[in-house]
Amino acid sequence: MSIDIIGDIHGCYKEFESLTLQLGYDWGSGIPVHPDKRKLSFVGDLTDRGPESIPVIEVVYRLVKEKQAYYSPGNHCNKLYRYFLGNKVQITHGLETTVAEYEQLSGKERNEIKRKFIWLYEQAPLYQILDNGNLVVAHAGIREDYIGQYSKKVKTFVLYGDITGKNNPDGTPERRDWAKHYKGKPLIVYGHTPVKEPVRTGRTINIDTGAVFGNKLTAYRYPEDEVVFVESSIPLGTERFRS
Repeated sequence: MSIDIIGDIHGCYKEFESLTLQLGYDWGSGIPVHPDKRKLSFVGDLTDRGPESIPVIEVVYRLVKEKQAYYSPGNHCNKLYRYFLGNKVQITHGLETTVAEYEQLSGKERNEIKRKFIWLYEQAPLYQILDNGNLVVAHAGIREDYIGQYSKKVKTFVLYGDITGKNNPDGTPERRDWAKHYKGKPLIVYGHTPVKEPVRTGRTINIDTGAVFGNKLTAYRYPEDEVVFVESSIPLGTERFRS
């Protein structure tokens, strides 16, 4: 099984396209397809904050629909899903950029995007168990004893990380570094917490390298154990990265 796992895209469509081209994917059919049958995997948070969330939804929808990719949601995906269902959510923390794009569409286009994203979200597993259990892709990571479970507490962990219930001085949720305590056999590939460079801790790797904050978009090649990235076209912001 040969997979290219892509970190949090957050509406950075140009970087997504550029990264897949660098990985050897062909866009001739309108979606990235690899000549050697490699497949893409997404760690979630496809949308919000970046400039082109709608095109990212369109492409990932087609990829998954045509069985060319794997996808599981992140916390931003969960919030957009609830927005599309008509639930009351705060249009903040990046959702406002996706909503602004969405509202520029015609009524017919809005209905199509809503339908596609709802389908994409509802068919997605909470996390991906791949290669006969040797590889797990989970948005914010997953504890060893949670693998194979899908309870509410597991969902909270996978979407938000090992949160303490407290906030950091900058207002972001305080999270424990679960990866330091992970002793499982499966390799865990995750994102959610922006880091300047991919962070390897035991059998885990964080590949959210903050493309939307001006750093870079990263892919992890499995089983080659290689990291490939493209620089972001967005000016470097003031986001607090973990080193």
